[in-house]
Amino acid sequence: MNLKPKVGVVSCSGECCALGTLSRVATRLVLEELRPYQTVTLCLPLFLAGEEGEHTFAKEYPTIAVDGCGKLCARKAIARFSKEPVDGVDVEALLKEWRVKPPKDRRVLNDDGIELARRLAKLLAEKVDAVQGAA
Repeated sequence: MNLKPKVGVVSCSGECCALGTLSRVATRLVLEELRPYQTVTLCLPLFLAGEEGEHTFAKEYPTIAVDGCGKLCARKAIARFSKEPVDGVDVEALLKEWRVKPPKDRRVLNDDGIELARRLAKLLAEKVDAVQGAA
């Protein structure tokens, strides 16, 4: 059996806007529903605090950054403390590309927000598949 390496998904931890919530919900959907055996998540606050296990995983396995906005905190942290992520999403830019307005509530997603999270999760799952296809 040829086991492919797990892919780390590092989500925005921003609590100040709905795009952080959208990023985290989409990441959970990938981890729990769409690619539960192919993915793990890394905790961005622990990563930034210097937790060695988080850094080691990102050095040894491919990661995908899910950034809520153009500040790209997840992408920059992974690159700084481990290595460049293999892929990533700037959710703010993606929503502009999709011509979709971001959710209004920064804490709880309504039905439209959940559907948007599912759409984002599907894209992330495709990115996981692409990474593992290249592995």
